[in-house]
Amino acid sequence: MHRVLNIVYQDEALAVVAKPAGMLTIPDRFDASKPNLHDALAAIFPRVWTVHRLDRETSGVVVFALSEDAHRSLSIQFERRSVQKSYLALVEGVPAQTEGVIEQPLGPHPGKPGQMTILRKGKYARTEYKVIEAFKGFALVEALILTGRMHQVRVHLASIGHPLVADSLYGRREALFISDLKIKDLRQSKWEDSSSALLQRTALHAWRLAFEHPVSGQAVQVEAPVPKDIKAALQQLRKWRSCY
Repeated sequence: MHRVLNIVYQDEALAVVAKPAGMLTIPDRFDASKPNLHDALAAIFPRVWTVHRLDRETSGVVVFALSEDAHRSLSIQFERRSVQKSYLALVEGVPAQTEGVIEQPLGPHPGKPGQMTILRKGKYARTEYKVIEAFKGFALVEALILTGRMHQVRVHLASIGHPLVADSLYGRREALFISDLKIKDLRQSKWEDSSSALLQRTALHAWRLAFEHPVSGQAVQVEAPVPKDIKAALQQLRKWRSCY
């Protein structure tokens, strides 16, 4: 394990990193000096190829190829949707159905640059979800995405009335405080600033990836540990919003 990067799996063909929230997957188009996973790996390995990306605020599993052949194989798997992608999402409210499928086409929002929305003529998108743990007013959901559209999990779950916690684009709040859990509708106290928030980024974690190894052909499943901020939020939810 690298002292800066959390490399959860590595061999001669690929490297899998647990991306921290707030870090870019690839270099920024306008500011190449911003820290990103690709450049950090390029400082360790002779050649690095990007296979897929995560949003900046999303934490979790990202796989990079370390050879051209591996890159080709992994890219084809992603394009053919044979890679199993599992996310953990903390959402507002508890879905009425503990399991479900959301099939809604997605496209760029016509009036809000940088946002996605459900569009009749958008690209096909399918998300399967399952409630892992329910609380009073919140739920931990596992989302399996069969497609990889921009902001797919966020838009799809918001479309059924359960946006992600602390999602500034599609949600109901920009941060989650302990006071939000103790008393309903309690406004942020004057002594609560951004540094005291349990969650101050979209509560989405790319939990697992399962794919075929590009060299051996064997099944590979990799997992990124749940990050501290989501763990802390879950601990407080179990304390203040338990359903039992």
